Amino acid sequence: MGTTRDDEQFIRLHDLIIGSPNVNDFLTELSGLAASALSESVGSLVECGVTLRRRKRSITVAGSSDRARELDRLEQVLGDGPCLASLQTMRPVVLADVETDTRWPEFQKILATSGCRSVLGVPLALDDSQAAALNFFSSEPGVFTSAVISKAQGFADQARRALQLALQIADARNLADDLSAALQNRTTIDLACGVIMAQNRCSQEEAMALLTKASSHRNQKLRDLAAEVLSRVSSGPVSTHFDP
Repeated sequence: MGTTRDDEQFIRLHDLIIGSPNVNDFLTELSGLAASALSESVGSLVECGVTLRRRKRSITVAGSSDRARELDRLEQVLGDGPCLASLQTMRPVVLADVETDTRWPEFQKILATSGCRSVLGVPLALDDSQAAALNFFSSEPGVFTSAVISKAQGFADQARRALQLALQIADARNLADDLSAALQNRTTIDLACGVIMAQNRCSQEEAMALLTKASSHRNQKLRDLAAEVLSRVSSGPVSTHFDP
């Protein structure tokens, strides 16, 4: 059996998940794949920007080109445009021609200055805490026909599932890094307490109390003070009789 174009796109999206070290790189590669897919459908160059919004996190913008990335970023700054409209309505939004459509006058001035004549925003429904959209740009008017929009929606559906998986992997990696850092901090503090116990002939509880009191007095994080104690030990004799 032959491989269809949709199958090829799915395989490439899967490869992006495996090969991208972080979400930003994944979004950049995703925008390039999306631009290529729609350029083929349109028959001329289409550029793509990607906007990702996550609750309690900053907006992430990537693009298949510098122009696409900058146009997407400026739309976020203005707070108005077809990509944002698609996120609000969760439907594709088309700006067929910047010279005749007047819905987003400020953004359209920017588009016209950059040589962009038409835009298509396509949402990616993720979940209640995060959403994304593909923002397609063309230097020609009227290229985003119903057939092209259908193609973009089909790609967006595959991209949505790939992005969800990429975000889950990124969150798992972040959690693992946080746990590793916490364990490292705990080890550093325990070792510092051991030094204080040896030099002051006190219990672990008393050593921890001394370290905590000194941390508060110096307005210094506990882990940083503990690391300082260990650093002094490695460089020679050290006094751990902290001033109150």
